[in-house]
Amino acid sequence: MKRNLKKDIAMGLHENMHSETVSRLALREPVVVQETSTIGEAVTAMRKHQLGCAIVLSPNRVPIGLFPESELTRLLSKNSDVIDEPISKHLKKDWPTVKLTDPIARVLDALESYNVRFLIVVNEDGQLAGLTGQKGLMEYVAEHFPGQVNVQRIGGNPYPVEREGA
Repeated sequence: MKRNLKKDIAMGLHENMHSETVSRLALREPVVVQETSTIGEAVTAMRKHQLGCAIVLSPNRVPIGLFPESELTRLLSKNSDVIDEPISKHLKKDWPTVKLTDPIARVLDALESYNVRFLIVVNEDGQLAGLTGQKGLMEYVAEHFPGQVNVQRIGGNPYPVEREGA
């Protein structure tokens, strides 16, 4: 019986996404700002860290909300003076989160269901553990298809075009 290697790899990826946890993904260090920060201050921090969102935390490191660049675009299209307003007025407080112990498939489901690029990752106590999203998920997929996918790792250089091994 002839086996289809690509199909076997895809099935393995599907199984792994349901059995491996979010802790297996490369997490990004989020931009954290104070609730009293202005939108302008948040944007400056987001630019400095080359990240499209900022998170506000409670004193015990539980995420209060997220401010994505898509919200900035929406706000600026209405009023450029919004840049001086407190970020707390414009936080997305119902932003999706995943736990470090959730299956990776939950990340894919949340990205698709909520139509977002970033997910807040929390530990079992609900405290911020990091940020993941489309890029972290694509790196994970690239590990399963190393000959077909060329991805730049978070904080790293692109994979070389030619690699040794699998």
